[in-house]
Amino acid sequence: IGNTVLHVLVLQPNKTFACHMYSLILSYDRNKEGPGSLELIPNNEGLTPFKLAGVEGNTVMFQYLMQKRKQNLWSFGPLTTVLYDITEIDSWAEDQSFLELIVSTKKREARQILDLTPVKELVSLKWNMYGRPYFCFLALFYILYMACFTMCCVYRPLKPRTGNRTSSRDNTVYVQKMLQESYVAYEDELRLVGELITVIGAVVILVIEIPDILRVGAAKYFGQTILGGPFHIIVITYACMILVTMVMRLTSTTGEVVPMSFALVLGWCNVMYFARGFQMLGPFTIMIQKMIFGDLMRFCWLMAVVILGFASAFYIIFQTENPENLGQFYNYPMSLFTTFELFLTIIDGPANYDVDLPFMYSVVYFAFAIIATLLMLNLLIAMMGDTHWRVAHEQDELWRAQVVATTVMLERKLPRCLWPRSGICGREFGLGDRWYLRIEDRVDPNKHKMMRYTEAFKAQDRDNYDKGSEKLENNGDTLCKKDLSALSLSRSTSRTSSHRGWEILRRNT
Repeated sequence: IGNTVLHVLVLQPNKTFACHMYSLILSYDRNKEGPGSLELIPNNEGLTPFKLAGVEGNTVMFQYLMQKRKQNLWSFGPLTTVLYDITEIDSWAEDQSFLELIVSTKKREARQILDLTPVKELVSLKWNMYGRPYFCFLALFYILYMACFTMCCVYRPLKPRTGNRTSSRDNTVYVQKMLQESYVAYEDELRLVGELITVIGAVVILVIEIPDILRVGAAKYFGQTILGGPFHIIVITYACMILVTMVMRLTSTTGEVVPMSFALVLGWCNVMYFARGFQMLGPFTIMIQKMIFGDLMRFCWLMAVVILGFASAFYIIFQTENPENLGQFYNYPMSLFTTFELFLTIIDGPANYDVDLPFMYSVVYFAFAIIATLLMLNLLIAMMGDTHWRVAHEQDELWRAQVVATTVMLERKLPRCLWPRSGICGREFGLGDRWYLRIEDRVDPNKHKMMRYTEAFKAQDRDNYDKGSEKLENNGDTLCKKDLSALSLSRSTSRTSSHRGWEILRRNT
């Protein structure tokens, strides 16, 4: 019952009342330390009161709980060294990481905890010492891996075509070799080494990604932008395309260019995932993801309707014309593709002035230009501009969340020998088996001195005002004018002294 009340207090809107009641309940806890403590008992979702405060974005309760856990080590003048308990914060030995819970929640208030002590210092320590070097090395390794795969695709086994052409529009001069012909020369053996590296890399990607999908859940794993959800979809699809290409090569099936092309596009697009390691580029990956899966997905439904309608009209108009003179609409699929290019203004309106164009082509093309170019494209630009404005106001906060998500990911994937635990064990200071982070805090004495000056000036103004009020109440009506003049003189004197005091504060600042 006590643990349930603690979880309820974390969710209370009245933060001050919740903190006082929280302390009151813990004062009756018999097991204040150890696994039997009320603060360490999780709820049905596996969240302790401390983790629940982080998930809900309750910064007041989080800071209150951190103040209860800190230990003052020593003080010397303005310098103070504090030990913060990071037992539940550090993701090194936690199955359900506190940092991962914060970046995976949909509440923006929770991400503000990443800028509080000691979470900010812990993330900075992990990222600067281990996260950034390992992430940069991983980015370089992936780029070299993609370069190897690209070279294998460029020099794939081809041979000249031997059959005759059946159509005047058939332009194929090379065809794919059979499996027995693909690995004969020395150059083929070099390509085989690169292909084996590519296949092994695809298998490693699947082995790394699939356990996280099963642990977190597909909806949460692919749906969270900060966790890199869309990029996880891209890299898993890329690995599947590599395996499909391998099967088609081993079975000598024609058409391997289809999965190979998809793999090249997806593999190189995944390089944008590594931009999150840099503060200048990290927020732009968030913008791209939100634009593609937000603005662009909604806009594509409208675009598909417009393209389908006008492409059908163009195909009907040129259905009776000679396709050799106007080949952009010679069949229905080509009409769809040409209309798509016209929609994005990639090409100009197809027109052959050596022949007579149908009259309805001019009418339909005029309506298409008004709707597509002037209206819908400007609508898309406005939508993307609004998304860019919203993300730009949160770019520092989003980049910190990206750094936390990347740090937790690397800490889980890398061996323990490459990523030691951060912090100091409490046994060194007689504080048990808990782990602490040492942080040095500098107290500025001038700041406290100026605060005392401010309070003194405010108190002087209040005293002068109270004295003037008492004079007004005690004197009669005949002395009212005299007392009012004295009051104004007293208050003017007060304002003068207060004004001098504030001038001193401004100069000190």
